[in-house]
Amino acid sequence: MNKNFPYLLPVRCVIFFLVFIGISLVTGKQPEEIGHLWSVLATVINIFTIALLILIAHKNKQTYFELINYEKGKTKIIEVVVITLIVLTVGTGGMYLAGFLCYGKIPYNAPMMIAPIPKALAVLNFIPLPVSTAFAEDGLYLGYGVNRLKNKYASILLPALFFALQHSFIPTLFDVRFMVYRFLSFLPLTVILCAYYHKKRNPLPVMIGHALIDVATVTWILITSFNPDYYEMLCRM
Repeated sequence: MNKNFPYLLPVRCVIFFLVFIGISLVTGKQPEEIGHLWSVLATVINIFTIALLILIAHKNKQTYFELINYEKGKTKIIEVVVITLIVLTVGTGGMYLAGFLCYGKIPYNAPMMIAPIPKALAVLNFIPLPVSTAFAEDGLYLGYGVNRLKNKYASILLPALFFALQHSFIPTLFDVRFMVYRFLSFLPLTVILCAYYHKKRNPLPVMIGHALIDVATVTWILITSFNPDYYEMLCRM
């Protein structure tokens, strides 16, 4: 096991926390007031994560793609379709179940996750967020995480735990119920994705499915950013 393993998996939790709290302190605004900017901040942190993974791969005399075990021509279309459907169904189901457990509502989605942002940012971030998230998160928790542990169950559960936990800090709010909701929303899906990767060692289907579900998120943000009244209507529902 790489000696940096215990320290790297929580890195995104720490960075998101520090970034949100730091911006809150600098601007004098409460974390709730800057939470709607989570998607833009996520893209920046994704780029940092990718750079960190490239550096780690270089130190191990690898490329980023060798780190995540990518092999050209290995992926079949059916694998991409199946994983994408799993991401969509389990991801949505996890959010609804967590919403019921934490808020007593089905369906429940945290409205702040699709809150309006400046139109220019919504447009500019439409492609970078889904793409960078797939390379950053799947690179860290699958390529770096699952590949670094010898024990089968630990190599699935430990990365899956931090994979889900990072969402508790995106955005960072001093609201325990919200943090638990975010964690539970993603835990079933992250366990499945880590188990799939452990078995197949093929990151591409997961990365494509992951990017597509984030495309849905940035689409909603784009819609609400150009039509804030629609967002207000959603909040009242």
